Amino acid sequence: MPAVISDTGLHEATELLRALASPHRLAIVRALAAGPRCVHELVDSLAISQSLVSQHLRVLRGAGLVSTERRGREIAYSLSDEHVAHIVNDAIIHAQERTSS
Repeated sequence: MPAVISDTGLHEATELLRALASPHRLAIVRALAAGPRCVHELVDSLAISQSLVSQHLRVLRGAGLVSTERRGREIAYSLSDEHVAHIVNDAIIHAQERTSS
């Protein structure tokens, strides 16, 4: 039998999923799963604009999914929790399985 989940837990899960609900944010999480990246590194690897990357990082950071560390004049972003990468990968695999069957 599944464990009872509090209303707070359900609300927090909803906020987590809402923060991930963008193809660009999923791509950013997947890129950060390989290690910390600065904005310009994400722009180069994902081929999306700097302003769009920054906007999505702001959402992910606001949700507590990414953290920052200063690297000289730049800020490196990294995943706050490796579980986030697993959630994203599982969701992508599940979606691909559904579309291939």
